[in-house]
Amino acid sequence: MVQRQLTVLQVLPALRSGGVERGTLEVARHLVAHGHRSLVVSAGGGMVDQLTAEGSEHLTLPIGRKSLLTLRLVPALRRYLREQQVDVLHIRSRMPGWVAFLAWRGMDPATRPHLVSTVHGMYSVNAYSAVMTRGERVIAVSDTVRDYVAANYPRVDTGRIEVIHRGIDPAEYPPGFRPSAGWLANWSAEYPQLADRKIITLPGRITRLKGHEDFLRLLGRLCAQDHTVHGLIVGGAEPRKQRYLQELHAQIAQLGLADHVSFTGQRGDLREILAISDIVLSLSNKPESFGRTTLEALAMGVPVLGYDHGGVGEILARAWPRGAVPLGDVEAAVDWLVAQHARPERPPACDAFPLSRMLDSTLGLYETLAAERRA
Repeated sequence: MVQRQLTVLQVLPALRSGGVERGTLEVARHLVAHGHRSLVVSAGGGMVDQLTAEGSEHLTLPIGRKSLLTLRLVPALRRYLREQQVDVLHIRSRMPGWVAFLAWRGMDPATRPHLVSTVHGMYSVNAYSAVMTRGERVIAVSDTVRDYVAANYPRVDTGRIEVIHRGIDPAEYPPGFRPSAGWLANWSAEYPQLADRKIITLPGRITRLKGHEDFLRLLGRLCAQDHTVHGLIVGGAEPRKQRYLQELHAQIAQLGLADHVSFTGQRGDLREILAISDIVLSLSNKPESFGRTTLEALAMGVPVLGYDHGGVGEILARAWPRGAVPLGDVEAAVDWLVAQHARPERPPACDAFPLSRMLDSTLGLYETLAAERRA
């Protein structure tokens, strides 16, 4: 039972797509379900309709534009905070974070909202990024992120940092999930080359950080031993990454893998693609802050091979330790994949990172801060 309705404002650049955006909607929905008032400020986007349909209010401001001119929004946001009598201000991104922080700092400390920030990734360490550590409470989405904040921002009191792991809804990623017959028929028509193949999937946008070159190297080794192996690269390439995409195609030609690799581009059905994969890989050469895709695959019982660092290493340690290999060790990865194909094993059911825990912990943090002021 709600003792006092809270008004919580989340601030982020836009509501188009992505993990931060999805998490914002999940928290907003949870607030409304528990009788609180949920506000979001962003530049808008395709997810706004869902946000408002689920009971939240949205204010459109171009708050994510990386320009000093964006700071002109500080007075407007400060006025909005006062008018709406916001109890908790939650910043989720750097540029909006600066606007929100400056608006908040200019208010009366006795009556202004509590300030919460979430560090979603390992940003470059500089004054611009430091705003994400200015919250009265700083949420880290993994132990990896907590350690990053503590190591790079030593002035931050570690007592202000709270680890709240991201999570997934087990109903959305149930063990043994299989796509519908209609989806499978459409998939087979779109990618007939995958019929009767051992599908090894690398999800993630086309960027040097995601390990595509290592993926192609290990695929070359595997295909030399087993011609039924097929690599699937799931993710889009932004215009500025087209040169890197061309480099990958050149590497494919050099390794003779033209018949063993398919690019899907950006997809809206990643869950289904993970489910029909024999193995999912995570080969990022820079540590991931969490590794949600790894968790989604494991939750459905799909084997995952990943480099043992960052958030992916954390997930594997708890859910599927045998899937971890040393960072950059392509030989170890190849040996693991050969063994997995020879004697397939599937990970046990994984409930280590439920969405419900993330939502309850976040709401609990809000309510604790509000109670401190009342006391």
